[in-house]
Amino acid sequence: MQQAADLVLLIASEDRKGIVAAVANSIASQDCNIVESSQYGDGSTGRFFMRVALTGPAAMTIASFTEAFTPVATAFRLDWQIHDLGRKLKAMIMVSQGGHCLNDLLYRTASNRLPMEVTSVVSNHTTWQRRAEHEGIPFFHLPITPDNKLAQEAEMLRLVETQEVDLIILARYMQVLSDPLCRKLDGRVINIHHSFLPGFKGAKPYHRAYERGVKMIGATAHYVTPDLDEGPIITQDVSNVDHADTVEDLIAQGQDTESRVLARAVKLHLEHRVLLNGNRTIVFK
Repeated sequence: MQQAADLVLLIASEDRKGIVAAVANSIASQDCNIVESSQYGDGSTGRFFMRVALTGPAAMTIASFTEAFTPVATAFRLDWQIHDLGRKLKAMIMVSQGGHCLNDLLYRTASNRLPMEVTSVVSNHTTWQRRAEHEGIPFFHLPITPDNKLAQEAEMLRLVETQEVDLIILARYMQVLSDPLCRKLDGRVINIHHSFLPGFKGAKPYHRAYERGVKMIGATAHYVTPDLDEGPIITQDVSNVDHADTVEDLIAQGQDTESRVLARAVKLHLEHRVLLNGNRTIVFK
C-alpha cells in the first residue's frame, strides 16, 4: 500500500458564503480525505479562518495540490498556505543565561515531542555552549554591546538565511531585537515572558511579585513585534502560589510555567495551528 501524504491547509479571507463547501469539494476532487477541520468567523472584523488537515494519494505534492486548489482560492480571494506535515520546520533557539526553557525544548525535541530540527543555539553568553554541543547542535556566541548590536543582528540574520531557519525561539533571550529585525522576521519569532507584565517590568520580577504578595504567577508566549512584549499572544498559563512560598519557590514555579507555555506555543506553531488576526491570534487546537 502506498504511503498517504499528510498536508495541512490554512485559509484566511473575507467571510463569504460557500467557502467551506468549495474547499471541501476541491479537496475531495483531488482524491483527498479530510481528517481534521476547524473554522472560525470573526464577526467583529468580517474575517474567516480555517485549518484543514488532509491525507491524499502518495503521488500528491505541494505543487500538484496548489495547481488544483488555485481556482478556488482565486474565486473566493483566499489568503492561503499549504504545508507538508512530514517536513520538520527548522528552528534556531536563542538564549541568555537562564537555561530552563532551552533545556526543556532540547529534551522535547530529542524525544520527538516537538516536530522540529534545531539548526543552532545562539547566545550572548557561553553558559550553555557545552549543553548545545552535547546534543550535537552548533553553538554561536554573539555577545551584544551598544556598539556592536546591529552588526551582531546582521550576523544572526545571516545564520537564519544560511541555515534556512523557519522559526526563531527566544528561550529567555534577554536582549531586545531591533525594530527593523522584528519587521523582517514578522511571524517567525516566538518569545516567552512572565505574565507579571506590565505590572512587574524590569529586573527581578519574581522578587517584586513576592513583595506584593501575589497569589498567582504565569507566563505568556507571543510573536515578537517592534512593540516590546506586545505581540500577538499564542498561549498563556498560570500556577497558584500562597503566603508560605518563598521567592525561590516563585522563581522555580515561574520557570516551570515558562518552559511549559513556550513548548506549547512552539508545538502549535510547528503544527500550523496559529493564524494571525491583526494583533490577535486564531489558535486551532
